[in-house]
Amino acid sequence: MFLLGIESSCDETAAAVVESGERLLSNIIASQFDTHRRYGGVVPELASREHLRAIVPVVRQAVEGAGLSYRDLGAIAVTRGPGLVGSLLVGLVYGKALSLSFDIPLIGVNHIEGHIHAVLLELREKQQEIEFPALALVVSGGHTHMYYVRRDGSEYDYRLIGRTRDDAAGEAFDKVAKLLGLGYPGGPVIDRLAPYGDPEAIHFTRAKMKGNDLDFSFSGLKTAVLRHVQAAGMAEEIQRRRALLRENPRPSVEQWLEITPKSTLDLIASFQQTVTEELLRHALRAAEQRDVRSLIVSGGVACNRRLRERFSTLAGPYPVYFPSPKLSTDNAAMIAAAAYPKFLKGEFEDLSLAADASLSL
Repeated sequence: MFLLGIESSCDETAAAVVESGERLLSNIIASQFDTHRRYGGVVPELASREHLRAIVPVVRQAVEGAGLSYRDLGAIAVTRGPGLVGSLLVGLVYGKALSLSFDIPLIGVNHIEGHIHAVLLELREKQQEIEFPALALVVSGGHTHMYYVRRDGSEYDYRLIGRTRDDAAGEAFDKVAKLLGLGYPGGPVIDRLAPYGDPEAIHFTRAKMKGNDLDFSFSGLKTAVLRHVQAAGMAEEIQRRRALLRENPRPSVEQWLEITPKSTLDLIASFQQTVTEELLRHALRAAEQRDVRSLIVSGGVACNRRLRERFSTLAGPYPVYFPSPKLSTDNAAMIAAAAYPKFLKGEFEDLSLAADASLSL
């Protein structure tokens, strides 16, 4: 059974074809990096317009790349939320149009559930399985959520047990990078530069949560970095980095290192270490409180090398599963994979399916 996935929740226009929930046949992603880079973050209106330009060729390329025609598809899966509502509508409406035109079943998918199934898809391709119940940590620019996940056959049950109360972890990476003059998106740049600094140089205070101690908070850390920058008088070096970005949108590590002093590299490394340790600390606490047998870490921040290293080293008795980098960031393969159990149960939608910017899982 061939299932077409369409993802447009933020700033990536993506389409993919997955066979029977376990074999990836095509995976096409159109990035909007150049559109949003000059603004230091995603501009929702511009994102919607870029999706409109890209959606038709991206979907066509995914279907043709899988060696199929539209009439070969068994179902069409679309992201219905959460995300930017204008962006969501582009993929959702186009998916509806294809469903109506070719009389193909339509399936609505939660974007966060997709990130969890990115891991499951790649394991099934390797003929491997995760042992449930599992703890799933979804960490990206828009989400920092922890779920207790149980499975019964093709039925998955998700229970939210912790989430950020302010900035998502990926959002904190991007904001700190912008503050330091490292451009957008900031997470990959921080990941590349952090190994050149001392992660123990600066000790940031960890947020203490009232109520649910499994919740996260990163706004205080972001403010602490801002105060450190102000106290250190870093304005001149920040301007040098911004000037470099105007000349070259994608500087090499060597170019960054030429204009970034060791003290700033220590700040970058310490910030990354604090975020990573907070994610690890909360995940292990949650795993210990429940009968968890596996850990899943997914989302764009799961590409971070320090995070992967710390989870893999310190997770103790819990096997840890990450998606490959290509399926960590937003993609449509994960949407098609998450839709397959719904296909098996006949959970189809009609044309009244609506986008929901704050959809919960």
